[in-house]
Amino acid sequence: MTPTEFVKPVVLAGGLQQVTDAQLAQYAELIYRRTGIRVPPQKKTLLSNRLRRRLQATGIRSFGEYYQHLTRLNARDPEWDAFLQEITTHETFLFRDEGQWRWFREGFLARCAADARSGKRQRSLRIWSAACSTGDEAFTAACCIAAGLPNHQRWTVRILGTDVGIGAIEQARTASFGERAMRLVPGSFKKRYFVKAPDADVWTARSVLTEMVGFRQHNLLDPLRERPFDLVFLKNVLIYFAPASKKRVMENLLPAICPGGLLVAGPAEGIADLVNGCTRLQPWLYRRPPQ
Repeated sequence: MTPTEFVKPVVLAGGLQQVTDAQLAQYAELIYRRTGIRVPPQKKTLLSNRLRRRLQATGIRSFGEYYQHLTRLNARDPEWDAFLQEITTHETFLFRDEGQWRWFREGFLARCAADARSGKRQRSLRIWSAACSTGDEAFTAACCIAAGLPNHQRWTVRILGTDVGIGAIEQARTASFGERAMRLVPGSFKKRYFVKAPDADVWTARSVLTEMVGFRQHNLLDPLRERPFDLVFLKNVLIYFAPASKKRVMENLLPAICPGGLLVAGPAEGIADLVNGCTRLQPWLYRRPPQ
């Protein structure tokens, strides 16, 4: 037996288990090795709540037993995906950070269209939504392109969404969103680009959007094997990463941006000292140097 199995579980007033400090440290190290995300001591209750859902789903009795279960599993076992999905999921919704999307429509897409008309670029556009969660960001980009890029049907558009959690990717592939996720979508966009289920508050993207978007699992600690992108979204994810992991992510990510391409980051991402050679255009916008 390991020390984890000897630890008497902490039981809250309502009869619910909570991880001990020792278990928190073990889980935190396990999560860090797999994802690069640091779980601070202040997240003990949050981690306990999310682990409790995995105990219920698996029938495992205690946090200690579940920890041992994870460490015995192959890294590709579905339970690892379920675990990572629980501990890395954060709220997301379409058209989050409206100012950035205004820039995307009125600045970025307008410049792409002008450059295509003048022959400075081909009618091709590649976008990566890194840490895409359930696809909200990728489909927001698709909405903006459908509405704001003239004759977008004549363009070759690929929007790739990636996430470490296979559960998030599977949800993203359904192209379906609840009312809360849709709350900031303009009414005209809802009518043109989504279909509402008759018996539920669920909106599903039309083919004009789904034809642009694809999803696959990817860990940001690993390089992405793809042709470089014109623009990469990396928002509200690195704030959870330890400094060494954040540096590793950026070393993998910057080569995925084509020369002269752009990186859109979250305002609190903390990457100013990690975007080597890039020009800072806004607090959240960086341009990779042209060759």
